[in-house]
Amino acid sequence: MSEVSFLERMTRVMIMFEVSCILIYLVNEVPSAEGRVHNYTWEVSYQYKYLDCYKKLAIAINGITPGPAIYAVQGDTIIVNVVNNLVMENVAIHWHGIRQPGTYMYHSHYGMQRESGLYGIIRVFLPKGQPEPFPFPYHYDRHIILSDWYHRNPYERAANLSSIPFQWVGEPQSLLINGRGKYNCSLLGSTADSEVCNLKNPACFPAVLTVIPGKIYRYRIASLTSLSSFSFQIEGHSMTVVEADGTYVEPFVTQNLYIYSGETYSVLVKATQDPTRNYWATVNVVSRRPATPDGLAIFNYYPNHFHKFPPTKPPPGPLWNDAESRINQSLTIKALKGRVESPPKTTDRVIVLLNTQNTIDGYYRWSLNNVSHSLPATPYLIALKKSISDVFDQTPAPESYSPDYDIFSVAKNTNATSSTSIHRLVFNSTVDIILQNANTMTKNNSETHPWHLHGHDFWVLGYGSGKFNNETDVGKYNLDNPIMKNTVPLHSYGWTALRFRADNPGIWLFHCHIESHFFMGMMVLFESGSEMVSEPPQANMGCGATKRFIDNTTPA
Repeated sequence: MSEVSFLERMTRVMIMFEVSCILIYLVNEVPSAEGRVHNYTWEVSYQYKYLDCYKKLAIAINGITPGPAIYAVQGDTIIVNVVNNLVMENVAIHWHGIRQPGTYMYHSHYGMQRESGLYGIIRVFLPKGQPEPFPFPYHYDRHIILSDWYHRNPYERAANLSSIPFQWVGEPQSLLINGRGKYNCSLLGSTADSEVCNLKNPACFPAVLTVIPGKIYRYRIASLTSLSSFSFQIEGHSMTVVEADGTYVEPFVTQNLYIYSGETYSVLVKATQDPTRNYWATVNVVSRRPATPDGLAIFNYYPNHFHKFPPTKPPPGPLWNDAESRINQSLTIKALKGRVESPPKTTDRVIVLLNTQNTIDGYYRWSLNNVSHSLPATPYLIALKKSISDVFDQTPAPESYSPDYDIFSVAKNTNATSSTSIHRLVFNSTVDIILQNANTMTKNNSETHPWHLHGHDFWVLGYGSGKFNNETDVGKYNLDNPIMKNTVPLHSYGWTALRFRADNPGIWLFHCHIESHFFMGMMVLFESGSEMVSEPPQANMGCGATKRFIDNTTPA
């Protein structure tokens, strides 16, 4: 079971308001006989938080934002009882797929709730005594959650995105490390109320990463940003990258880690610098012209006081527009040989997806092959199981685009169409996805898109600049040791090639992990083997045409 979420209409939520929804998550597909069962109860509620010194209504789990970390050993079973106390909203929680031991995340997948802090990290450990294939052992295991933070609520931002004239959400107000940042309250003017923004609030003191001199640390790093791509670095320290999205990688050393929304990595850091002082850990925005100050944390050498600022200024990260450096790091990430299944040497199907920015009846949208997708009121899986054919577009989604399309210019005709169509795949077939980037509706602009696939991992066969050439670029694929991931960047004016096996029955989203882009239609859906899925439970009925299947004899 790669992920489970619940979506219910408002009427059902009001009926079931005090009833918890059970989400069962298996850390691996065949639980070990020795595996433990972990039971969690999460109460989801709105609470005022000062994550960056500014008072904002955030979404908390059991009172904390970001939410609690989930710790498990491979083979364990996790049961999470979610109690929705948002009163006026539904809740959907998405669990990034688990196929191997490593680092993952969870986050809201309802509306734009993720931007309000409903997210956290999942840490999976190997059974005791089973060594990890790292270049050297580590002493301590820690995690770092990176995110960006807006002060406006998600409803206001969603309204702006779906308005005429279009109003972009803008850049975030702060960058957070483990849920802490610092907003410049003076930007609010001299009359700013200290209740609204207070730099002396201890809740927004920089996050602290405490280390013992001479020890080695594994940091599991997750990016839960809603917009930003990051570079993460620790002043004076190099990092050895050993894991990506739960897959072991050929270790490589870097001074900074580029990380895109939806990705997770593990790095090893040696605390071998001058122990008499503290250092900075920083994140800065890349691939977009930054308008947000860098996020800061204190890399604290014990026994120095953890509130003692480093004697140096925070070092600047790499230039935001150094695309070559970002692509080179993407190309460097390869699977650790002998620890990851090799991809099939051939594919059964190739789907090419041109990423463009478009307009539909005056509204700004993001499109794939000139089609901007939206989700129907009736859930796809129930429609397929119940043979309801008139609730979504039965026309196959397009799988290619015109070879004459100029990816380096603003399209002469930016009009697109809207659809609820899907891609139907043969179960257990091998599918290649070619993501092709292009110019937006702004001259000389092509944005980076982190693409995330639900329910599957994929092999990353290659990256390239310019337009993908089927005659020459296929021969450049890495079929020897490509990394397996569930999220991957599509770089500006470039292409990314993926291969996956459609071996998980159901219907699965594939979408840009930038919250606003997904909201604006940057997604497709893959269906395979849905007939193998068991009948949906009564709790899933109530949306769209499924109202007719509600069993009114069931007590509320």
